[in-house]
Amino acid sequence: MGKKIVAFGEIVWDILPEGKVLGGTPSNLVFRCNALGENGYLLSRLGDDELGHAALDKLEELGISDRNVQFDSEFKTGTVDVEFDQNNESRYSVAPDVAFDHIEFSAEALKLVREADCLVFGLLPQRFGISKNTLRELLKESPDSVHFFDLKLFEHFFNVQVVERLLRAAHIVRIKEKEVTFLADKLNIKLTSIEDFASAFAIKFKMDLVIITRGSKGILAHHHKHGLFFEPGFKIEMEDNVGSGMAFSAGFLHYYLNGKRIEEALKFGNAAGALNSTKRGATTHFSKDDVLEFMNNTLQNL
Repeated sequence: MGKKIVAFGEIVWDILPEGKVLGGTPSNLVFRCNALGENGYLLSRLGDDELGHAALDKLEELGISDRNVQFDSEFKTGTVDVEFDQNNESRYSVAPDVAFDHIEFSAEALKLVREADCLVFGLLPQRFGISKNTLRELLKESPDSVHFFDLKLFEHFFNVQVVERLLRAAHIVRIKEKEVTFLADKLNIKLTSIEDFASAFAIKFKMDLVIITRGSKGILAHHHKHGLFFEPGFKIEMEDNVGSGMAFSAGFLHYYLNGKRIEEALKFGNAAGALNSTKRGATTHFSKDDVLEFMNNTLQNL
């Protein structure tokens, strides 16, 4: 039986140069978790509008349950304008004060997280009070779940007190390497090397595991008992990196929650993220066997 992984946060339409695609890190994570054989659950909120109903249709197409997706008659469905720079790195502009900012605390949400093996959350739904307060309560009410914080930065929101509170509630955090300098400054952590940063970060926030994803350079992680881990990147032809972080997280959790060693979980997650980057968008299907085949047949950077 698969592990129960609950993803709290945004459902949005990513507005890409070629058209709109359903996105949001929680829905991307749930899609990948389900594809790897786990039981992913999405806890979010949509507007009762054309985009919201289109999102429900797309969730059904992707095999993602909408049972815990709330509807809002006042606030519209979230959208994100996505652009790509000269290195094909994605840049996001998120519409403010939309439905996912108003996820309500409910008996159904409480039951969902109390039964979860893992609760995954990010920073974006912390912009406004309703979703922020709901997540605070859900974290308190799920002490037996692994709390996984995907600390992805957004230009519209960064509040030090909110970030530090979430970090203290988390067991595992994932950070992008390109955001380390910003975080070191804001969180008052001395930055002499990325290895020292990961160690100091884990100590400051009493974190079980700090994971830093490094794109083509792979993964660096620091565990509070086992120290540093390194996993090199793969030699690939990148299509785009939309959803690659959540593909990593889903792959990592698939192994980690099922009792695999940390280095095995990092290796599998690294491969899942790299394989995702060879695809267009975040929801092109691939299976666990596809990831294992990719690992066996793709060279890594030395």
